[in-house]
Order: sequence, then C-alpha cells, then structure tokens
Amino acid sequence: MSQKNETKILALALLLTVGIVGGGAWWFTNGFGAKIGNTIVPGSEAGNNLSLQDRISFGDKNLTPGAVSAEKKEGVQAIAAKSYDKAIANFTAALKLNRNDPETLIFLNNARISSKSYTIVASVPFGTDPNASLEILRGIAQAQNQVNSSGGVKGVPLRVGIANDDDNPEIAKQIASSLVSNSEVLGVVGPITSDSTLAAGTIYNSGQLVAISPTSTSVKISNFSHYVFRTVPSDFMAARSLANYMVRTLQKKNAVVFFNSQSNYSQSLKSEFVSSVSLEGGQVSSEFDLSKADFSAAKSVEQATKQGAEVLMLAANTETLDKALQVVQINQKRLTLLAGDDVYTAKTLEIGREQAVGMVLAVPWHIDSDLKSDFSQKSRQLWGGDVSWRSALSYDATVALIAALKLNPTRSGVQQALVSSDFSATGASGTIRFLASGDRNAPVQLVKIVPGSRSRTGYDFEPVR
Repeated sequence: MSQKNETKILALALLLTVGIVGGGAWWFTNGFGAKIGNTIVPGSEAGNNLSLQDRISFGDKNLTPGAVSAEKKEGVQAIAAKSYDKAIANFTAALKLNRNDPETLIFLNNARISSKSYTIVASVPFGTDPNASLEILRGIAQAQNQVNSSGGVKGVPLRVGIANDDDNPEIAKQIASSLVSNSEVLGVVGPITSDSTLAAGTIYNSGQLVAISPTSTSVKISNFSHYVFRTVPSDFMAARSLANYMVRTLQKKNAVVFFNSQSNYSQSLKSEFVSSVSLEGGQVSSEFDLSKADFSAAKSVEQATKQGAEVLMLAANTETLDKALQVVQINQKRLTLLAGDDVYTAKTLEIGREQAVGMVLAVPWHIDSDLKSDFSQKSRQLWGGDVSWRSALSYDATVALIAALKLNPTRSGVQQALVSSDFSATGASGTIRFLASGDRNAPVQLVKIVPGSRSRTGYDFEPVR
C-alpha cells in the first residue's frame, strides 16, 4: 500500500472518530446503546473537580451527560425536595419521551418507595464512557423494575443508587469508602473496568461490602477478595476461545497482538491469548503497545506482514480503541482480525465498516445466541430494542444481589449467600453461581461482524454458530 493511501485511511479514521465522539451514539439496536437523542461528549460534565456528593445520586441529581428533558429535570428537583408524587409524574412523562433512559427508570422506581427498602449502588464511568454506563444501568434498571413490580425482595422494594467513578481508580476508591460508610448500602454492582475494580476492591474487602462487577475480566480479580465477585467470564475463557477458533477453525498459527500496557484488562487478555495460542500449537510473533506515543498502525501492520503473521489480535481497551481501529483500516482485510469484548461497540462498526467485516470477537453473551430467552424478550419490550452483553451481565449481577438479599438482607448475609455451594439464581445468561475465587464459570460467545441493517450502520455483530 502506498504511503499516500495510508495517510488517506488514517485521516478518514480520525475524521470518523471525531464525528462519533461529537455526535454520540443515537441508535438503540443490536446492543450498542440507547437512542439518547442528545449529544454525549465523554467527560463534558463530569470532571475530576466534582465533589463526592455530586458523584452519587438516588434521584436527586442527574448524572447522565448531555441535555436533559424538562420533565426529567423537574423530576430530579422534585425528589430533592421530597415531593415524591410530583417526581413520579415527572419521571413517567420523561420516560414517554425517552423510554431508553435507564437512569430515569431507576429514579422513577426509587421515587415510588415510601417505606423500608434494601439499597444497592451501581458504580459506572459516566464521565468517561457514558454509553457503556447506560448499557450497564439498563440491566440494573430492568432487574429493579422486575423485582419491585412483583412485590419487592420478600415484600421490601429495591432502591438503586448510581455513582459516577469516571473509570478513575482513585475516584472509585473514594466512592467505595463512601458506600462502605453508608450502612444502608448492602451491595454494589461495579466497577466496570478491571483497574477500577482492583483498586476499589481493596476498600470493599476491608469494609466487608460485596461488589459484583458485570464487566471486569482481568485474571488478577480471581481470588482477589472474598467480597469481590463478577458475572463475566475471565480473560482466560475469552483468550482460550479465540485461540481455539484461530488454530482449529481458521487453521492459522501465526498472530500478532495489539494491547495497552497501561490497562489491567488489556494486559490480561494479551497474556492469556499468547499462552492459549502456544498451547494450541501456534505462536504470537510480535506484541504492539497501543499506549506508546510513537505507535504507528501502518508500521505495525507492515512489520506483522513481514513476519508472516496471519492474524491480528486486538486486545484494546476503551482508551486505545481508536488506535486499534486505525489498525483495522490499514489492514484492508489482508490479515484475519480477532478482538476482545471492549472492541464490541458501535464505534467499531462505524469506523471499521467494510474493513471490519469478518472480525471475530469474544463476548460473554449475545441477544441472538438464545432466541427463546425470557430476558431477551422482556428487555426488548422494556427498552424497544436489543441490549448488549453489558446489560445482560449487569442484570445478572443485580439478580444475584437480589437472590442473596432474599436469603439474608445484611452485608455479611449477602456475602455468605453468594459463596454458598447451593447458591444459584437465573440470569440473562443462564444460571448464576460463583466459584470460591469469586468467578463465575460461564461460557464465552464468539461473534462476527457482518453486513446488516439492525444497527443502522450497515454492519452488525452476529453469533458465530
């Protein structure tokens, strides 16, 4: 490929990246996010200068970045003023305008609680990854709505708080300390990244407050704490599935890996993939660090080609996704593409487009992998579209906490219930049980990017059968 063409491709990728960040994800289909209707700019309203009080809300503060409808704004003000009937009316009206907003549904259900309740809190990175945060909250909101509309946890409604941790380990720790000191909080869903989970997990462990992450996959989380659990399979499972697919199904044995050395998740997935490929009889001939200032997609792909690589494995995290997508553009479908679950985003379809067709990703769940799923049908009815694996696994985390609260609604009781050998709950992705390590022994679903219309990008993720 000529240098001139490479420059054109990189310029196109950058232009598309800027366009997406500026415009936000506006559709709600195939599990990519909600039709927000407003521009979402990561970090636009949530900087590091926010006080801890401003980061946690049970309905008295709006945390979703971007413009807010007058109805939702009035609902937030009504809750702050303890005018709950008014808040119920306002949030109900706001949901009619935007049925896909999980924060509004959570606030509505909180406003309906007039007596004793059990409290859990979601720790999500609204300031840095608002769309992933909304995906997480969609699963939590569905579980809360489901249990409260059917009488609560043995007659007691579930109250849900939301905390914005900005995916900053230090802020996640501060939030953890605040939640630990609030005796009403009986469980946490989150944090959602491995770095924040490992940082905050030390606080949750010392404070003996259960935290269940729906999306943190680093192998370091296994056996990390008696109070830190996860509903998502570890990177060991994802890497093994990808390596098996590469060597046995694709009959390819030489790969290179792109990763972020500054991310626990990315490091974990990369290391597990290297080991798994070796066990399958293949090799990883080079590793390229996306976090380096002098990283060049063009030079990396050129080097990989010269080394006889047949596969490019993208173990990128959210922060390095744009660079990984430059690799996709430069590759021009010459080498086979594999990727981890952080690449499962609308941005990948928007920027990758035809160059990403055929890429295979390892994710914990896909809505089309079980067409008869009760969760899938109910989520479509509730949100008016398909939800992502992040929604399904956060639903599972919330369902697990609800099941534990039914057995013993205390902090120690929740922990004891989850580690019990006879604990089980039915979630979106099947039966929920936890190993002594805090892990969930669950399978991984491989998905492939194909031409399609559901995402309105012209491309979709579909399960590899």
